[in-house]
Amino acid sequence: MAEIQLGVIESRFADMIWEHEPITSHELVKMTEEEFKWARTTTHNVIRKLCDKGIFVNNKGTVTSLISREQFYSLQSRQFVDDAFDGSLPAFIAAFTKGGRLSAKEAAQIRKMIEDAQEE
Repeated sequence: MAEIQLGVIESRFADMIWEHEPITSHELVKMTEEEFKWARTTTHNVIRKLCDKGIFVNNKGTVTSLISREQFYSLQSRQFVDDAFDGSLPAFIAAFTKGGRLSAKEAAQIRKMIEDAQEE
């Protein structure tokens, strides 16, 4: 899938959709008016932009996701490691843990994730 970039407000809006989907565009207008002080047209423009990016679909006024929140953030994480660490997960982990310590619980969770993802 192509790289998808979202700004901070777009990310918050996308999270709002994921949290409440399926949700009507009318309900989103009410929510964004309260949360972001947006006009109806702004909400509809952002819905259209997120649909154009392939994250959501607006079918007859009902907005649902094409990819889950977890899939989206997984893609974002992979893209960050690719861009910032030349795709090296060990380099990312080394930078992440430099100057800090992992708790025994965190280390155990990471070991389990590695074991689950490891090629046989």
